[in-house]
Amino acid sequence: MSFNNLGLSDKVLAAVAASGYTTPTPIQEQAIPHVLARRDVLGIAQTGTGKTAAFVLPMLTMLEKGRARARMPRTLILEPTRELAAQVKEQFDKYGAGQKLNVALLIGGVSFGDQDLKLTRGVDVLIATPGRLLDHTERGGLLLTGVEMLIIDEADRMLDMGFIPDIERVCKLVPFTRQTLFFTATMPPEIRRVTETFLHNPEKIEVSKPASTAVTVAQSQVACGREPHEKRETLRSLIRAATDLQNAIIFCNRKREVALLAKSLQKHGFSVGALHGDMDQSARTAALDQFRKGELPILVASDVAARGLDIPEVSHVFNFDVPHHPDDYVHRVGRTGRAGRLGTAISIVAPSDQKSIAAIEKLIGKEIPRVDAGPVGEADREQAEDTDRPARSSRRSSESRSREVRGEDRPARESRGPRREPRGEGRGEARPAREPREARAPVEAREAPREVREPREPREARKPRREPRNAPAAPAAAPAAHASFGSAPPARDLSSEPGDHSHLPAFLLRPVRARG
Repeated sequence: MSFNNLGLSDKVLAAVAASGYTTPTPIQEQAIPHVLARRDVLGIAQTGTGKTAAFVLPMLTMLEKGRARARMPRTLILEPTRELAAQVKEQFDKYGAGQKLNVALLIGGVSFGDQDLKLTRGVDVLIATPGRLLDHTERGGLLLTGVEMLIIDEADRMLDMGFIPDIERVCKLVPFTRQTLFFTATMPPEIRRVTETFLHNPEKIEVSKPASTAVTVAQSQVACGREPHEKRETLRSLIRAATDLQNAIIFCNRKREVALLAKSLQKHGFSVGALHGDMDQSARTAALDQFRKGELPILVASDVAARGLDIPEVSHVFNFDVPHHPDDYVHRVGRTGRAGRLGTAISIVAPSDQKSIAAIEKLIGKEIPRVDAGPVGEADREQAEDTDRPARSSRRSSESRSREVRGEDRPARESRGPRREPRGEGRGEARPAREPREARAPVEAREAPREVREPREPREARKPRREPRNAPAAPAAAPAAHASFGSAPPARDLSSEPGDHSHLPAFLLRPVRARG
């Protein structure tokens, strides 16, 4: 069967012929007629099977009639990543060159002002990531009430990235009568629930067994040690041994590992680019364009590049880290061997990866052959590695230099003696022991002479600091008060008065006369 038998318009057929395609893939052959018949479609197909063109080509045919209104797109395509969204836009630019269609891209990393300006002019095809799309709808600059067709691409990847709640919100914002196309590589229970909720009697098209790898890809695994530098040595040996390597994608599980591995390969003379989610959008786009053009033969990437990216000429895929989820392995391997080409996929397996490899083999239904990485080159052995060993040697050299500056030589462990030394002894040099207290010089010889003070009188002879509570007030104050009036009271002798006065001090028993 050819594209002429699928019901596409003459403009679309001309664009397809200009691209060099004559025979549709199975997913295109089965899906395009149902899309043109305005049926809901549930497509289950692996990456590299041409499913993007399965909805782009019929959409171009259907959009030849009608006109878009401001802020009300006619069709909406949701993609999980910015790279996939940009790739779909390239397909519309490629096959829709002869049509006057407005295609807008709503992704992160681009200013809201530029995107809002395109929406104001009217959009026939809106390609967006869920987060940025909802941002525009919440701002009031986008209305989804005019959407005639909704396409959800890479739905299982949406699930992995946590976009299913956003997808459900979008499905409630578009009209109930819209046509929905739903594409996924696997069918986990959550994806099945979404399809049952938002698709109306869909036409199910399954062109390959879920979670299967292409037969054109030669898969293998290579055992290595548990240390990071051993994995890097094994990877370099595999790259050098691959005589048929044209270009390669190296997958890591973590973004941080992507940057470290790319830097390590660059240090060893490889032309390498990096691609991960924390990079700026301009840097991500530049790295992907250089890889597609052949300017960078090796691309180190996280799983952001594992889903849907159309890079036809990838000859090798290396799993530097074995993926934790078996489905990710299928998508990574799908980057090579596309469109019937031959490809090679090699996984570097550490001892801790055996459980993950077993889960992958169970999912794909076959055993991954084990091969030998071959001898590690002398350059790798001499350079050891750039992140682990040099760091330890530089740390040791800095310690030895510091000991030289202090005049110390670190003795062997057997000659050190006990770890805890007496408090009065130093480490590294022997300090003289402190002499006994009796043999020390007298205080007068060590310190400056102090002022000699007179001895204080005994406590018994001191005057009391305060009077007893039951003592009568001193009579001396009264005469002073009377003296101010010019008359002095007669002297009073308490010793001659009756009563026990033994509790009183002696000076209170003596007669007191007022001073005149």
